[in-house]
Amino acid sequence: MSLPRRQFLTQASAGLAGTLLAGLVGSVPGCAPARSAVRGQLRGAGHALGHRLRDLKSLPAATRTEEIDLLIIGGGISGLSARRALHELAPARQALLLELEPGVGGNAASGHNARTAYPWGAHYLPLPDERDAELLAFLQQAGVLTGYDPATGLPHYDETMLCHDPAERLLLHGHWQAGLVPEVGVPAPDRAEIARFLALIERLRRATGPDGRDLFRLPLDLSSTDAATRPLDAETMAAWLARHDYHSEYLRWYLDYSYRDDFGVPAAQISAWAGLHYFAARKGRAHNAPPDAVLTWPQGNHFLAEALRHQGGAGEIRPNTLVFSLKETTDGRVEALAFDNATQQTTRLRARQVVLATPWHVSRHLLPAAPALAPLHAPWLVANLTVDAYPGGTGQPLSWDNVRYDSPALGYIDAEHQALRGFETEGPYSLTFYWALPTDPADPIAARRHALASTYEQWLTLVLTELDLMHPGLAAQVTAAELWVWGHGMVAPTPGYVWGPARALARQPHLGGRVHVAHTDLSGVSVFEEAFHQGRRAARAALGSPAS
Repeated sequence: MSLPRRQFLTQASAGLAGTLLAGLVGSVPGCAPARSAVRGQLRGAGHALGHRLRDLKSLPAATRTEEIDLLIIGGGISGLSARRALHELAPARQALLLELEPGVGGNAASGHNARTAYPWGAHYLPLPDERDAELLAFLQQAGVLTGYDPATGLPHYDETMLCHDPAERLLLHGHWQAGLVPEVGVPAPDRAEIARFLALIERLRRATGPDGRDLFRLPLDLSSTDAATRPLDAETMAAWLARHDYHSEYLRWYLDYSYRDDFGVPAAQISAWAGLHYFAARKGRAHNAPPDAVLTWPQGNHFLAEALRHQGGAGEIRPNTLVFSLKETTDGRVEALAFDNATQQTTRLRARQVVLATPWHVSRHLLPAAPALAPLHAPWLVANLTVDAYPGGTGQPLSWDNVRYDSPALGYIDAEHQALRGFETEGPYSLTFYWALPTDPADPIAARRHALASTYEQWLTLVLTELDLMHPGLAAQVTAAELWVWGHGMVAPTPGYVWGPARALARQPHLGGRVHVAHTDLSGVSVFEEAFHQGRRAARAALGSPAS
């Protein structure tokens, strides 16, 4: 018996993520949707250079030595924030930043086609908490925040950077509805359960602990130490939902989607504390935007990365550089060995203070006797498509964020959404797809290994199948597909990670108090605000340390 085309595609898309990781994509004749010639290539972070940390014998000995005051290793958001803070707090001191990749920004990287810039990773910033003075000062200096309302004191943001309407749509029961919380065709009991959960979140947003702190706040270290709340870090969010009689498949889908979008994994793999924090810690307000508004740019958060770089002064940034050794010297310095991939030479850097702003899978290779922290990272695929036809459908028109209910993917954003082009329906369009690949916490390396080994054609089949399910026939209108695989995506706040002893130990200064770590792996929540404050915390520690 043959399956109707749409039913077949639905089943294919649901299974492709798993079969791709098993190397089986393309083994079923006819599984790929019809398409014309598509140009593009598969890209990714510098895995080859980074993986040389595993084979130090292949790296040459140092041929020169430099004396450095302040050394920053890692040019993601945390490293750039540390560089900016050092320039702000100690402008007379020189800081050198070393970055593995050709450019800075980490997972806030971006690219471009003939029409627009587009993101390769992080692509928005929710309205910040109005109490976060340091973050707001950065945004004001970057031109994002334009002033404060004299009557309310609330921030006023640049209208061109606030996500324009329509912001979100969800393909549910064959209809594009406004917003991502399921509504169209949702039975009354499910609606009631969703409303009950959202009401709880509103109460938690306002709740404080016995210490007077918010129960949930960003950065998360400002959250209450409430003894009744912290134990939620030990159970999964899925278990907490069941324990509190939340069983609606629509609510469960919405929560899983939300967590996969930020953490790469569903409710069954994150702690209940982190699952509630995800919603309840968002308290931003603005004079000219609703609380759920976001700030976004065609290039995504690379806009913010470049603002951090610009505000960090004229200190040198050396790209394409792998730091492969750190050790304390007898004269109270930190010696770093840095391999320049362009010159193929190694330099010995002797620094007074070091900010180590690398992911933990890198940091643990550099720190002697590194604490046993084991963050879970799901692999991610980001696909930037050029499409010659309008991605329409019944109901809500093309929005900034476009998601299909019950999809293994995370949907796509319209990279040109902020261009104020109105409701034109003639192409081409630039769409950025996101996909967090299923990861078994018992063997996360397997998912990463298969993701990095999969071919351009396999990934393209996966993406175009999903596109055809969202917009039948649109895959044939794709003319270009630039793909990027992140082997290590964002950190997942698995049970026990956020408030467990390993994270607290890893955050302590290392090598005689002269190496200060800064990365969202050290918080368990990979969002811009955390990275920004991780960098500032490490910078202050470096400046305040003995012999600094």
